[in-house]
Amino acid sequence: MVKEKVLDLANKISRTKRGAKNEVKPEHPEYKILEPVVTEEMAEVGLFLEFREPKSGEEVAALCGKSVEETKRLLWELAVAGGCFVGEKDGVDKYWLEIWVPGHMELIVNHPHREEVENFVQIGEAFEGYGRKKAHITAGVFPVGTGAMRVIPIETAIEGETKRVSYEEVSKYLNENTIFSVSNCSCRTSREAMGEGCGHLKEDMCIQLGHAAEYYIRTGRGRKITREEAFEIIKRAEENGLMHQMPNTDGPGKTHAICNCCGCSCYATRIAGMFNNNDMIRSNYASKIDKDKCVACGECVSVCPVNALKLGQKVCTKTPIVEKKRVDFAHNSEWGEDKWNVDHRINRENVVKTGTSPCKTACPAHVSVQGYIKMASQGRYKEALELIKHENPFPAICGRVCPRKCEDACTRGNVDEAVAVDEIKKFIAEQDLNIENRYVPKLRHEYGNKIAVVGAGPSGLSCAFYLAIDGYKVTVFEKQKVLGGMLTLGIPSYRLEKDVINAEIDILKELGVEFKTGVEVGNHVSLKELRTQGYEAFYVAIGAQSGRKLGIEGEDSEGVITGVDFLREVNLGNEMKLEGNVVVIGGGNVAIDVARTATRVGNSKVDMFCLESRTEMPALDDEVEEALSEDIVINNSWGPKRILQENGQLVGIEFKKCLSVFDKDGKFSPVFDENEIKIVKTKHVLISVGQGMDWGNLLENSRVELNPNKTIKADSFTLQTAEPDIFAGGDALTGPRFAIDAIALGKEASISIHRYVHKGQSLVFGRDRRLYHEFDKENLTLDGYDHIKREKIAHVEGCKSKETFRDLRATFTEEQVKKEAERCLGCGATTVDEYKCIGCGACTTRCKFDAITLHRKYDAQSVPIEKLKPIIVRATLKRKGVIAARKVKKFFIKN
Repeated sequence: MVKEKVLDLANKISRTKRGAKNEVKPEHPEYKILEPVVTEEMAEVGLFLEFREPKSGEEVAALCGKSVEETKRLLWELAVAGGCFVGEKDGVDKYWLEIWVPGHMELIVNHPHREEVENFVQIGEAFEGYGRKKAHITAGVFPVGTGAMRVIPIETAIEGETKRVSYEEVSKYLNENTIFSVSNCSCRTSREAMGEGCGHLKEDMCIQLGHAAEYYIRTGRGRKITREEAFEIIKRAEENGLMHQMPNTDGPGKTHAICNCCGCSCYATRIAGMFNNNDMIRSNYASKIDKDKCVACGECVSVCPVNALKLGQKVCTKTPIVEKKRVDFAHNSEWGEDKWNVDHRINRENVVKTGTSPCKTACPAHVSVQGYIKMASQGRYKEALELIKHENPFPAICGRVCPRKCEDACTRGNVDEAVAVDEIKKFIAEQDLNIENRYVPKLRHEYGNKIAVVGAGPSGLSCAFYLAIDGYKVTVFEKQKVLGGMLTLGIPSYRLEKDVINAEIDILKELGVEFKTGVEVGNHVSLKELRTQGYEAFYVAIGAQSGRKLGIEGEDSEGVITGVDFLREVNLGNEMKLEGNVVVIGGGNVAIDVARTATRVGNSKVDMFCLESRTEMPALDDEVEEALSEDIVINNSWGPKRILQENGQLVGIEFKKCLSVFDKDGKFSPVFDENEIKIVKTKHVLISVGQGMDWGNLLENSRVELNPNKTIKADSFTLQTAEPDIFAGGDALTGPRFAIDAIALGKEASISIHRYVHKGQSLVFGRDRRLYHEFDKENLTLDGYDHIKREKIAHVEGCKSKETFRDLRATFTEEQVKKEAERCLGCGATTVDEYKCIGCGACTTRCKFDAITLHRKYDAQSVPIEKLKPIIVRATLKRKGVIAARKVKKFFIKN
């Protein structure tokens, strides 16, 4: 049933009347937001209030015919509900009406007793719907500086601007006021109510000043804070990539609040991000990129609230890249849904259509390679570590075992040789192994929710790292007695020494991560029991730690073992003495590790046999060369037929010639010549043809499903399984891949888990999909570059390396790092769309190279709402004239 008086009040606040052309109806958001919290009695007294004309209870009582006591009670209840403002003037409480936004909508969403409001979802939906209802009306008719909300730049971003004025400085408003409060962000509260939160949480986000602070404190919407606390909230917001906006209806140099906003939930920012009506909210500034300084690290791109910044290129092209000039704007064109970006919360782009630097694109974690190389060239090693750890917490580990996809893609390789990215990273990471130079991230939040990570491999550790930075209480459960997963148990020490792994894990311990080793979840403790202990979410990343068998005759003979089991026993320090000839079956990196380890646990002759030809072998070329240097014989194009026994003892293995491994479609479909046979005598066969999953009882009594290959089924983007509180990644999700792939998934899992454990947060809205693509290398002009020889580390002779489990590979000297860094072509750079840029300055807080600045583009001041109407009328008429003139011009050009 419609509350008639409440509907009347909705019309009064809207300054319309029932029956008018633009009247507020029961299905409209203006009524919907009042209906759950305003009674007919409250609305009845509210109808005697006026816009920005404060009235006392006595004055309203004289008009409405109720007693002063009853009137004051109802007015106070209306003020608590958010249906009017209250403020003390000359010692007397007075009440008045405001506009809907910024005004009553925010007040109602921030209801002090919102948990008790039965229909609070309706309130959230109404606030969101109001912006959609009004969007088409505001397009192009609010000149810069006149919108109801306006961006105020981050103050450090305009410190060097000679034309700045005090009303563009956050500090002015904080220093001029004496009463402050902080409240939840109303936009995020609304999104949360609808289950559409973006992961930016609502608590302690918006600062009120003066009379607004008094109102928020008195009605329980906010808590009183000091000026110092207000400055600290501003600082913390900037550190977390947020921007500032303020209500813009009070006139030049005046405001009653400062909001700390994101582009993915804020309804004011949505005017730019979704409706592309950027003039409505922009500041007087716009971003400017110095491409000579820019290193395409992407840090600025990730925090831009309206996606005005994207990664592009700065290396020259044969065919010039012509950017399409924007000619249609909200102020000169009809602005309907065809001009909007309705999906702006899920379709954010990191890269311009023509692409960006190949190194960042190719890296599974999209580490800012170009950025940390530049920092290394400047001797800024700790900052380089920080930049790397934004995406990869384990640079020292990856500096030793990374597949170097960045180098494979490096543009420099089209000139002479790729930049030795991995060696530079390894040198930088060496600084982190020294406790005096160690980079430990600063905690960004203190959320405190308990999270369980199952598996202490690279993916689980990565997830734990990023959750710990946000202040979560993370416990990592590992069934082995040692940490590191396959980093420790699957990679030999001569490639990755255990002290390197332990040093990087120590940082997690310093961040507060708790480790429980020798605990197998599903055996020693169940997921159900962990839930009763307060764990709110789980990241399952147990790794593919089981070796696969071949399914051939004699495979169960003594002396046959999988390569994975062999490496684990050796890495655990268990005796694995091999004598005589050893046969390793497989052609991948793990098979190479198995073969090289076999040479170290016995003075044995080691032969590798694999189906693939030398060019088809999945092992990296460097790995193959190192195996050959250690006198390991690689026999290509042979497949195992059966294992030979005598009296139950392994005596040899029979192979058949492999003619081809893949069919014409590239699918694994080996073809053999059954007549060409080879018999190899041996007492030891190490099978390294793949890895599988051993789930034990971990997923018992859960809804989690597995794929036919025993990997876990989970959403490829959010990593959520069929059991909502269980997320999965690493090899458990993808099957065996490289550590850097697992690390990248660990970070994504931490983002999903953060959103999952907080009420009303979506796992997808406002989330970076991290879609990168490289530019067209065939279109580059690379003729003018000098051919500078790539720096090398000294080669380790195989006769020396095979005698030890120590990693004998050297690290670049500082001089080599500087020289090699000079070879980087610096081929990527950030681009900015100046129309889309709203001048918030968030980008400048992230740039470590002084490559991005704000410059003053406009000279607009805010206009009091009482004086706004004639400005809007003039702008509307002018816009109509411009649109008509453009149509006429287009008609004559067309004809």
